[in-house]
Amino acid sequence: MTDQTPVDVTFDLSLARPDKLGADPRDGGTNFALFSNSADKVELCLFDEGGQHETARITLPCMEGGVWHGFIPGVGVGQRYGYRVHGPYAPKKGHRYNPNKLLLDPYARALMGNIQWDDSLFGYKVGEDDLTFDERDSAAFMPKGVVVDDSYAWDRSDALRTRWDQTVIYEAHVKGLTMRHPGIVQADRGTFAGLSADPVLEHLTKLGVTAIELLPIHAFANDNYLIEKGLSNYWGYNTLSFFAPHQGYLKSWDIQEVKTAIDRFHAAGIEVILDVVYNHTCEGNEMGPTLSFRGIDNESYYMTGEDKRHVYDTTGTGNTLNVQHPMVLRMVMDSLRYWVEVMHVDGFRFDLASTLARDSDGFDRSGNFFATIRQDPVLSAVKLIAEPWDIGDGGYQVGGFVWPFREWNDKARDDIRAFWRRDDSMTGPLSERLSGSPVQFDHDNRPATSSINFVAAHDGFTLWDTTAYNDKHNEANGEDGRDGHDNNLSDNLGAEGPTDDADIMEARRRRVKAAQATVLLAQGVPMILAGDEFGQTQDGNNNAYCQDNEITWLNWEEADDSLTRSAAAAIALRRDLEGFVDTNFGNADLSDGKATRWHHPEGREMTEDDWHDGGLRCLAKRITTASDCDILMIFNAGDPAEFTLPDGEWVQRLDTSADDPAADATHEGSLTVDWQSVVVLTQDYAPEE
Repeated sequence: MTDQTPVDVTFDLSLARPDKLGADPRDGGTNFALFSNSADKVELCLFDEGGQHETARITLPCMEGGVWHGFIPGVGVGQRYGYRVHGPYAPKKGHRYNPNKLLLDPYARALMGNIQWDDSLFGYKVGEDDLTFDERDSAAFMPKGVVVDDSYAWDRSDALRTRWDQTVIYEAHVKGLTMRHPGIVQADRGTFAGLSADPVLEHLTKLGVTAIELLPIHAFANDNYLIEKGLSNYWGYNTLSFFAPHQGYLKSWDIQEVKTAIDRFHAAGIEVILDVVYNHTCEGNEMGPTLSFRGIDNESYYMTGEDKRHVYDTTGTGNTLNVQHPMVLRMVMDSLRYWVEVMHVDGFRFDLASTLARDSDGFDRSGNFFATIRQDPVLSAVKLIAEPWDIGDGGYQVGGFVWPFREWNDKARDDIRAFWRRDDSMTGPLSERLSGSPVQFDHDNRPATSSINFVAAHDGFTLWDTTAYNDKHNEANGEDGRDGHDNNLSDNLGAEGPTDDADIMEARRRRVKAAQATVLLAQGVPMILAGDEFGQTQDGNNNAYCQDNEITWLNWEEADDSLTRSAAAAIALRRDLEGFVDTNFGNADLSDGKATRWHHPEGREMTEDDWHDGGLRCLAKRITTASDCDILMIFNAGDPAEFTLPDGEWVQRLDTSADDPAADATHEGSLTVDWQSVVVLTQDYAPEE
């Protein structure tokens, strides 16, 4: 708020430019530019510091290529603003212009204020159909854009660029990670200041993760129907702005708080990856509010069917962003580049990425969106992760994306859960997942690191809850338990929910440690759900998208240190074993045989009959690295098993059943592998003369 809005606003046409969209402060003023292809007139509305009083309403004087623009001297950083766009209100033709509705600039870098739900936010008359026209002014209930300065004095300006084969991802929520942390001051909890506080950085560093993947931090709407039920849009998959950070995660509207947090993560050697939602917006279907895109240029921003009154929905949220339109695609690319070049993030996880690859003929892995990213010198160099599905026809596309994209692998999640649940006939599927899922990813020159392996994520049970609940318990969501997945591949091990039974608790700890170690020792890129490393529970809620409370906030004071030690030991082992991660899916041939072999507990290599033994619960993967190190990983989902070792002396490097999982021991001939545990042994390898 360094500049005051002038009473008399005049444009300097000599400085007006259409090439940079949004509000660009420069040359002693600000250039405003907004794309609206079918508008008749665009009005810029300036507001006072509180964002409640409109101090000026002026028509942007220039337009070319659908970009309305103008430069105003004297308007600078801190100015609050919005738009009113005039044009036809013709829903059947896809047009929903209504100048009574204040609209948020899609390129706004910061927001001030929150949506206050009111019927005036809708372009039609609430209670009637969407063909009606509402004349009420919505400005009092809308957040305002804020003109910001992109400059920042970075302590660490160079990118980390951690190699994929050295990457371990930690999926977390800004608020959920910090709200109950006793080491974070109360005023910082739930914000970026708390996220990058010393106790969080120390924990992540001790654990050994190399990247934090944040659930959506783009500004999002808190849905009115959830508010009315006393709930909220906790996860944030309902984007309002693709440039501005969510104001609820800031102590003020100042986006420098985000940069400070990212800088601190980089100083700790941890990359920052954003979960981004470019497939839809919070405006929903034609019965939704008019907050930004709908009122600016509905026909351009959203996919419509033959009946342009209705938007096309492959996301289950009411609308689908039309990235086939060049200016909409440009907005998304500008947003991505902004977060990399200005905010210094290290990569993105694309929510419902199959939607972004759709054209008129359906899913196209070589389509416009992904081709544009692949050729971009900025974006192609950062980490790119696809959630490879949506709800449309042909939307499930695990393994269907192109390099350099990586993909969430729910097949790994399901098979790892099933193996440790002691389901029959799971040795074969487990071997696939331990190898990086070659059936899905070993094609088109893709590496094994294409697979993002996980056993739990924000959507679904926590890892602990897969061992504590047979059924979902989503009553708190207000949908009578109808929401959420039913196929959780879980097993409560003898009691539904919390228990004081020591044997059940020990069984749960064993299974959690073993499953987490499996993810961390599989080829590909491991991802840990925040809190899984110490036993976080959501009380059996497997769809906690609307729970901004102690159901989802990590309970640091109840952390089980034995689980954390086991996870940290597995991560350290993965890092320390040179050549362990094989981007070639273990297909390399060495002078004396294959680099990867599979062993039966009796000591022989697995036979075809062994792979079809439905009751087999124990097997080992043996890796011979290029540096002549033998690694033997034994996975025992069953009872204690005597395992015959290959010849020679073996050094035990990990035992998830032990109090000290990283304690060394030597074994020769055989060893007893305890129930529900993972054991890793190594020996220097010297081929026979």
